[in-house]
Amino acid sequence: MPAVANPNGDIFGGWVVANMDQAGGGRRARKGPVVTIAIEAMTFIKAVRIGDGLEVYTAIQSVGRTSMKIYIEAWAKRFQTHARDKVTDAVFTFVHVGDDGRPRPVPGLKMD
Repeated sequence: MPAVANPNGDIFGGWVVANMDQAGGGRRARKGPVVTIAIEAMTFIKAVRIGDGLEVYTAIQSVGRTSMKIYIEAWAKRFQTHARDKVTDAVFTFVHVGDDGRPRPVPGLKMD
């Protein structure tokens, strides 16, 4: 949408990061709320343009007692050609929190 783009038609990087954050946090959020505490080195490889679709893919990298690291990739599906270009990737660290906002154990699979 034009509201999330600069005058050249490039989507703001913050919008891409927000969608990655939602995808990664949602991966385990059904077990309770998570908060993002870190994003490891992110480089934008290509721009997302107005009209492009954004595809976000996640993979659990590790699960600790209260936190998890999720590898996340973002891809642009080009509006006119339907070609796919990798936009960026990063490892996001999420902490599982209780209603009081304090860390609590991650339910389910333990990988560490």
